Amino acid sequence: MKAFRLEELEAERLANDGAYLQFLRERNMSVGLYALDSGQLDPQQPHGQDEVYFVASGRALITVGDETTQVARGSVVYVPAGVPHRFHHITEDLRVLVVFSPPEG
Repeated sequence: MKAFRLEELEAERLANDGAYLQFLRERNMSVGLYALDSGQLDPQQPHGQDEVYFVASGRALITVGDETTQVARGSVVYVPAGVPHRFHHITEDLRVLVVFSPPEG
């Protein structure tokens, strides 16, 4: 078993000075913590993997393709591989768990 605590992942992400921390990589998936602060721009580009976002905290809008929805704590969003997407209008610091399948990179 592998178990993780969000506050420990956040501390590790901050120590590595990045917006994204991959903390689990297995044969069929990878999982990471993505952080964007209030007002920050999301620079990500489409990925070659399917993704599932689980919002652990914060508030924002997300646009996937040409659809936009509001997300907040507890929201889950699926993004198919290759589809443009980004978080925007971030009104509360956003912390998102990201599952890639197959693994990112």
